[in-house]
Parts: sequence; structure tokens; C-alpha cells
Amino acid sequence: MAKESMKARQRKREKMVARYAEKRERLKKEGNYQELQKLPRNSSPVRLRNRCSITGKPRGYMRDFGLCRNMFRQMASDGKIPGVTKASW
Repeated sequence: MAKESMKARQRKREKMVARYAEKRERLKKEGNYQELQKLPRNSSPVRLRNRCSITGKPRGYMRDFGLCRNMFRQMASDGKIPGVTKASW
């Protein structure tokens, strides 16, 4: 499980990316890179990291579900993810 501070930092970055998204897009279209440089670093979407929505783990992340592999397996086994069943042949 990730540290609470890492999860909080990620949430803070996500808010900042959302807040500056429109302004960044406008500045890029205009080609005004001087003003773009003055924006906060964390407002860039490149600085975001995919993390599990439950544990905050950055590794083994599954985009389709927003979960790490461990939580995905546990939730699928418990039947909490609709349409996902364990394979058997």
C-alpha cells in the first residue's frame, strides 16, 4: 500500500492539471511558450502517475478498471466487478 502522502500528492496534481488544462491548451495553440513555462510544473499532465484507486500502488495498474492487479484479483474473486469471471477449462 502506498503512503498516504503519495496518494495526497497525486490527488493534488490531478486537481492542478484539471484547473490549468484549458489555459495550457490555449497557450500551446498560440505558441506562447514563455507563458507556458511560467505555469506550475504540477499542472502538466505528464507528471501524473497511474495509481490504484484503492491502495494507491503505482505498479501493476490495469487501466480498464483503475485498480492494481492485487485488488483486481481480489475483487474479481469476490464477484465485485461485473462481467469478470475466473477462467476455468
